[in-house]
Amino acid sequence: MAPRLRSAGILAFRFRDKGLEVFLIHPGGPYWKGKETGAWSIPKGEYRGDADPLAAARREFAEETGAAIDGEFHPLPSRKLRSGKVVDAWAIEADIDVSRVRSNTFAMEWPPGSGVEQEFPEVDRAAWFAVSVAMRMINAGQRGFLEDLQHILAP
Repeated sequence: MAPRLRSAGILAFRFRDKGLEVFLIHPGGPYWKGKETGAWSIPKGEYRGDADPLAAARREFAEETGAAIDGEFHPLPSRKLRSGKVVDAWAIEADIDVSRVRSNTFAMEWPPGSGVEQEFPEVDRAAWFAVSVAMRMINAGQRGFLEDLQHILAP
């Protein structure tokens, strides 16, 4: 039996004058074009169940942002998405320059049925959001990560 696929990701956070901010990415490609509310995500990607999940999360962060990340990682409780996929995540304090975010690309037939394969960035942009705004922007299945982060950081 093949190992089960899971996803692993990293929720970067920072403190600014207006309080806690979180770093989210917007998926690239034609499906996500023009979608905002509920479309954003933590940088994450799949890994085989027998792999090191934190190493996978760090790899995916680098692939989707172009930035390596290191420091003190805080594990967050895993979340099961509506699709059934389980996402493991870690929080880390960091300050990523969104103007420098560059992701890998993927190829797909577009438009469907055209026979034409096009390349698209896996991530088309990134942004820092106040947690209250991020709650609206992030995929509903990942909102719990924001709540968990606030709980971890609470005095």
